[in-house]
Amino acid sequence: MLELKEEIGFLLEQKVCHNDKKTPYRKPLVSFIAADDPGFLKLKRVVTPNHLLPQDILPEAKTVIAFFIPFGREIVQENRKAASVATSWAQAYVDTNQLIGEICQAIHDLLAKKGYKTSWQPATHNFDPKTLEAKWSHRSVAYLAGMGSFGVNRMLITPAGCAGRFGSLVTSAVIPSSKVERFEYCLYKKNNTCTYCVDNCPTGALTLAGIDRKRCYAHLLEVAEGFKELGLCDVCGKCLGGPCALK
Repeated sequence: MLELKEEIGFLLEQKVCHNDKKTPYRKPLVSFIAADDPGFLKLKRVVTPNHLLPQDILPEAKTVIAFFIPFGREIVQENRKAASVATSWAQAYVDTNQLIGEICQAIHDLLAKKGYKTSWQPATHNFDPKTLEAKWSHRSVAYLAGMGSFGVNRMLITPAGCAGRFGSLVTSAVIPSSKVERFEYCLYKKNNTCTYCVDNCPTGALTLAGIDRKRCYAHLLEVAEGFKELGLCDVCGKCLGGPCALK
């Protein structure tokens, strides 16, 4: 199955590096984890009791594929400098959500030709509108697959940083799990030297003690009002502009 891993990795890189989107990207990351890994049950305690298991998405589930699409450096720099949310950041949100769907479809087509089934959840807006808890957290799935560590900003920091978007699929193909090596990428958690994300939260929703999801999301909806011409852009990203954004 090493060949299948390589095929999926190559396909992902081609889709990210050669697309018709306005947003520039860096090289994507991909990890694999067994669908019966006990970590998925833990997500029901850590994320929400309603978090789906891989078998809820695909009864024949054997492997979960997680991937990360890092934004280009210029996108991060523009949003750092902008007084509010940079247009390029909002555009990246729309573009990347579309790209994730295209990638999932492309991987599905690849695996279907080999006789395997796949299924996936949307890139975003698959959360409970009252609790704001995701029923399938792509970031948490990527964490289980060994892709990085969570920072104070509640984002998954990967070897490529945390400025970007995550996607994942469930497949009936048996693919060896990626090697999991835990590294602490958050500088505050590592040595108390950085509070950029907390200091730059425009609403005070993010603190060292946690995050007020409702206050954060209320702000995101306000931002979305200013980008209606692009689509639904309930984004901010000010907590993603620190040293952990780019690696």
